[in-house]
Amino acid sequence: MYEDDEGFSYPLVNQDTCINCNLCEKVCPMLHQAEKIEPQKVLAAKNTCVEERMNSSSGGVFLLLAKEVIKQGGVVFGAVYDEKWEVHHIYATKIEDVYPMMGSKYVQSRIENSYREAEKFLKQGQKVMFVGSPCQIAGFRAFLRNKEYDNLLAIDFVCHGVPSPGVWRRYLAETYSNSEMMVQYRRQAAGKNSVLLSSLNAKSPIGDIKFRDKTEDGWKKYRFVVRKNSVSTTDRNTVLSSDIHYMNVYMKGFLNNIYLRPSCYSCKCKNGVSHSDLTLADFWGINTINPSFDDDKGCSLVLINSGRGNAIFESLKLETWKSDLKIAKQFNPGFGDMIPDNPFRKRFFRMFNRGMTVEKSIQKCYSLSFMEWCKLKIKRILKQILK
Repeated sequence: MYEDDEGFSYPLVNQDTCINCNLCEKVCPMLHQAEKIEPQKVLAAKNTCVEERMNSSSGGVFLLLAKEVIKQGGVVFGAVYDEKWEVHHIYATKIEDVYPMMGSKYVQSRIENSYREAEKFLKQGQKVMFVGSPCQIAGFRAFLRNKEYDNLLAIDFVCHGVPSPGVWRRYLAETYSNSEMMVQYRRQAAGKNSVLLSSLNAKSPIGDIKFRDKTEDGWKKYRFVVRKNSVSTTDRNTVLSSDIHYMNVYMKGFLNNIYLRPSCYSCKCKNGVSHSDLTLADFWGINTINPSFDDDKGCSLVLINSGRGNAIFESLKLETWKSDLKIAKQFNPGFGDMIPDNPFRKRFFRMFNRGMTVEKSIQKCYSLSFMEWCKLKIKRILKQILK
């Protein structure tokens, strides 16, 4: 895998060792799109344990599913932070190792050897719960050559798109590293985003990152919160930064689709294409649709896509309310196959690759002159007409 100028990883084929079997093309979910399947049930759901729900991004369903799988002697695969606060997939056989998988992480996760490890457990007859984005689940299904395993529970989520790991890395370095480290990093990073911050973990003050913290302003007005790393237990809850999500610089770029992976703007794996057993999401708009079900502590949307998914979901202790797909889609733009392209995307990466900070690059994108704004608007309209 190599990282491009936008900070996304792509596979590089070694032409000297390639045997031209074309297997990579044969299993590619982008080239061979599966048929869409419709969900069997659509539900709003809440974990009855308020503490577990408050520590989750939405309704706390993932943790209950993981607990059930581990109780059955199974294995749970999910995304966690590594020592540099980047995101990758690992597996857990104990519930204490599942807790780091909780909560949304708005960065593309590295799969690494997870598909191979999961296949090994499946062949041994162990129950496997694999959680990932729709394209990761579609990729896993293709890796298994679409072989059906009764002991596999595949779970995806309604995806907004995955932001650049390179942008996330730069944002962390600029915001939470000491000044001496930043001088060194800027020297390395100008026009060279593939540089890894090997010293970030050792010198970073970060102890915890929550993209969706509900403690202060609730579920609907969640905060991006970074807490301090400290050996002292009294200091561990010290907040380094806390912003309402739409005020945070990194979240602003993500929510406005500035640095999503190019394939996300026209996704081939969403809305039933991944053939997941369950799809999880936030049930945005539940306060309008069914106000009595909303307490602003989080509410999950659950799409049950298979008999396996239904069987395990029925065994959980949850508060549920039956809905339908049309209602669920009404308030959740993540269902769209086409994520709106941001007209500032090229401008952002041009400045980013010149070594400008993430914050300044975003500010510059949104401080255009009237003439520049008009040109971009006209270009966008012409592009849509041509399409």
